[in-house]
Amino acid sequence: MWTWISDQLLKMVWLNDLMGKLIERFGLSLDSKIGASLQFFLFDTIKIFILLTILIFVMGYVQTFFPPERTKVLLGGLKGWKGNLLGALLGTVTPFCSCSSIPIFIGFTTAGLPLGVTFSFLISSPMVDIASIIMLMSFFGWKFAIAYVLLGLLLAVIGGTLIDKLHLENEIQDYIREMEEGLSQVETYTVKKRMAYGWGQVKEVASKVWLYVLIGVGIGALIHNWIPTSFIQSILGNNNPFGLLIATLIGAPIYADIFGVLPIAEALFAKGVPVGTLMTFMMSVTTLSLPSLIMLSRVVKPKLLGIFITICIVGILLIGFTFNSVAL
Repeated sequence: MWTWISDQLLKMVWLNDLMGKLIERFGLSLDSKIGASLQFFLFDTIKIFILLTILIFVMGYVQTFFPPERTKVLLGGLKGWKGNLLGALLGTVTPFCSCSSIPIFIGFTTAGLPLGVTFSFLISSPMVDIASIIMLMSFFGWKFAIAYVLLGLLLAVIGGTLIDKLHLENEIQDYIREMEEGLSQVETYTVKKRMAYGWGQVKEVASKVWLYVLIGVGIGALIHNWIPTSFIQSILGNNNPFGLLIATLIGAPIYADIFGVLPIAEALFAKGVPVGTLMTFMMSVTTLSLPSLIMLSRVVKPKLLGIFITICIVGILLIGFTFNSVAL
């Protein structure tokens, strides 16, 4: 039963077969590079948007139970690792891209929440979310998905704890610390309003990520069918001692979320890139994207920004090294 669920609902084998038959109907062989690339592109694009629609709607519905006012109340009463853990967990029900998390981070900061809690949220929010579990299971299986989520949460908690222990409150930009939190009303949601909000989130997120999804799938198709396996492994394989660092540095400038990065990771996985290296690449893309760091530099001072980047890079590399050493 689980095999059927995994193959047909998560991996959508039926859709891959359907795309293959469609391509063959137009006279293209699936054994050719062009036919295989087209099948990869069509299958992954449609699959991602199906999952995106379902998962964003569900997450949007869930988000209506956690308005900012309630979130601040929940986080404001906790300090230490418990507060950091809750901040990391609440990051799993927020928007996906790192840039979307910055305004929420500012709101939490102006509300006077502990700095460690806000950074646990900032690390977790783009890296780990409810949707990522299903998406990763669909592409890589449940072991990889669960490990990715748990280690991502662990990094968020440890990162927030370290920042809290360093007492860097003065490293927030002065204008942020001087801002006063505005008053707002907590809206009462009916089921109809929750569903409308969920669908609104689908349209909003899809409008922001569709181009990155297409670019990601296109790069994935290129890697999967046109770039030799030996070349990929020479750069990112276990035989290259700098593979993890290269994956992290390649991922950092890219601006994408889990939907855009998964097709690339899938193609790299098919080329034999170790799972730990894949993990460092995905975590780097989602957490250390250059646009989000530029935005964050307007909120925190250089010292705190540097510490945040260092914690993320070191944590991501340690996670990747551990994964590569203990293959799942």
